[in-house]
Amino acid sequence: MPKSGNKERSMALYESILELGSIEECCAFFDDLCTVGELRAMEQRYDVALLLDQGLVYTEILEKTGASSATISRVNRIFSFGAGGFRKMIERRKERKK
Repeated sequence: MPKSGNKERSMALYESILELGSIEECCAFFDDLCTVGELRAMEQRYDVALLLDQGLVYTEILEKTGASSATISRVNRIFSFGAGGFRKMIERRKERKK
């Protein structure tokens, strides 16, 4: 089982996410799973990653998302040096839109 830090991850959550069949199911699942604040934070971080990928600078991203410079910087580090999840999903979105 993959580890997150020093702790083994439970795969049940990730397996369940893979089973979601529509955007409506996905929204309902995450609405039940997360607080409004947690969802907004995740949505904002992903929006920041999308805008970084488009080449926008920090001030433009802050204006479009309201994200703090610390959040933008953190997402930029993760986007550039993380596990590759953001990059993979953004590339898939681009392919789907072609």
